[in-house]
Amino acid sequence: MNILRARIVLIFSLISLGISAQTKVKESISKKLNALQVIGSHNSYKIAIEKPLWNYLNSIVDPKKAKALQYGHVSLEDQLNLGLRNLELDVFYDPLGGYFSNPKGLEIVRNMGKEALVFDKEKKLEQPGLKMFHVQDIDFRSHYLLFKEGLEALKKWSMSHPNHSPIFILINAKDQKVAGTRDPFPFTAKALDCIDVEIKQVFSEEKLITPDLVRGKFKTLEEAILSKGWPKLKEVKGRFLFVLDEKEAKINRYLEGHKSLQNRVLFVNSKEGNPEAAFRIVNNPIKDFDYIKALVSKGYMVRTRADADTKEARINSYTRLEKAKASGAQVISTDYYRPSEFFPSSYEVNFIKGSFERIKK
Repeated sequence: MNILRARIVLIFSLISLGISAQTKVKESISKKLNALQVIGSHNSYKIAIEKPLWNYLNSIVDPKKAKALQYGHVSLEDQLNLGLRNLELDVFYDPLGGYFSNPKGLEIVRNMGKEALVFDKEKKLEQPGLKMFHVQDIDFRSHYLLFKEGLEALKKWSMSHPNHSPIFILINAKDQKVAGTRDPFPFTAKALDCIDVEIKQVFSEEKLITPDLVRGKFKTLEEAILSKGWPKLKEVKGRFLFVLDEKEAKINRYLEGHKSLQNRVLFVNSKEGNPEAAFRIVNNPIKDFDYIKALVSKGYMVRTRADADTKEARINSYTRLEKAKASGAQVISTDYYRPSEFFPSSYEVNFIKGSFERIKK
């Protein structure tokens, strides 16, 4: 009888464990998009500045700025394979093509008597369209010199992993003037339209989480996310959500003729209270910890940063990362999903080793 009783207890224990596991799976499936918390990369396309040019910037131009640029990334596909689910892409407007060919940094290296690494051998920069790199003439090496080329890499990876968690893509529309470099073309309303156009040329509507999808039948996007909330995770697997990470002037140009982001691809970093407000960029989780928590509790999605300008990595400080995690921000960006290859540091960002996404409690 004792053996029989033990077997019965074991059977019921296994059944109970099975029910518990199934319940956890169902709970995860039923969660909404904003229950997800992911770690991703900042300036995700970036190949590190070659050593001779970086030495020049560090010794001759500005050591502080040079140190802030001393990082690089593996390809977008490799980052996604590691488990990252947030990427950041910088785009420059180049309607005729060729404007960013022959960056000045190559000439600086040659004038130092060094041999510059091969750059744009296939003449991709000669093509018209959006280009993708960090700083004109200085920090110009990229895994994908063309924005569309990067998008196609993302699509190809996604098609091979159709049930992946949603991937958040931040877009910077770069037109900042930098002393000693060529002036970029400004991001006018027409230039901003090109971002939507190039994304739509690569991704079908079924691969995107758009403001229209989230808004549904509500009058404004903000009303939708505060009332109905975000889509369920199971409904948006295998999709990409794009965000324009810019200030008010560019956001307003992007909104022209598209009230509450109607028929737009990108969400925007608009302050709460605006009809298009849904996704916020709040980059300092220490200073703005309570603010981020309040936004998240109301239903907004937030991106923040675990580190910036290589500072945290150089001193192995995890204070900012822990605040980012605890704030509830859904997207946490870092340059260090792996430790630095450029200076001694053990600083590494994850939830647990090798894990870059989780469902918030």
